[in-house]
Amino acid sequence: MDRASLIGIILVVTGILSGQLLEGGQLSSLVQPAAFVIVVVSTIGAVLLQSRMSTFIRGIKLLKWIVLLPEDKSRKNVQDALVWSVVARREGFLSLERYIDSVKDPFIEKGLKLVVDGIDPERIKDVLDVDISFYEMEQRQAIKIWDAAGGYAPTIGILGAVLGLIHVMENLTDPSKLGSGIAVAFVATIYGVGLANLFFLPIANKLKEIVGKEVVRREMLADIFYSIAQGDSPRIVEERLSNHKLK
Repeated sequence: MDRASLIGIILVVTGILSGQLLEGGQLSSLVQPAAFVIVVVSTIGAVLLQSRMSTFIRGIKLLKWIVLLPEDKSRKNVQDALVWSVVARREGFLSLERYIDSVKDPFIEKGLKLVVDGIDPERIKDVLDVDISFYEMEQRQAIKIWDAAGGYAPTIGILGAVLGLIHVMENLTDPSKLGSGIAVAFVATIYGVGLANLFFLPIANKLKEIVGKEVVRREMLADIFYSIAQGDSPRIVEERLSNHKLK
């Protein structure tokens, strides 16, 4: 559970609602279904228009990482890597086959299989680097839906404001409808700017950080498999690990 995200969400909501009350306003005035539909539904539509459905769904699934951070496997990977290097050095590459079945990480499984098969170290590095690049590209494409939402929402909020003002102008002769039209106009802008800057863009930035850490972890593993395939001693492998820790 990521407490920073939970605290951030609470502070965002509390800040807006408290400010509204301190200004003497009513919370109910911020609840405008028409403005919500205009901003949220249209933003989703715009994001879908620029994205593939698979990318959009993947981006939505990444949202869980905002509250439930993925498990940090780096420390365990370091410990496992030292064991692999010692075993490979003493018993040969084929001895690593015993670890493949117990591995749940597809990337580690691929690396171990390449080493066990006796693939050239440079080739192993190339294969794993391509895998890393593909993973990073897919994840960053998925994260872009949140960046895109952060870009579209304020503009759509302004569009909602214009629609609200058009509604006001059409009902100048009916004072009872002026209030609702003006409310939709201003609240649509609040929804657009607020959702973009307080939710969509922060979500995108946090997901980028998480994916960046995962890429670094995979790069570390690729370097380890390269070192093991070269027949480096456990001390050299440990030195490579320490270099990654300094980054």
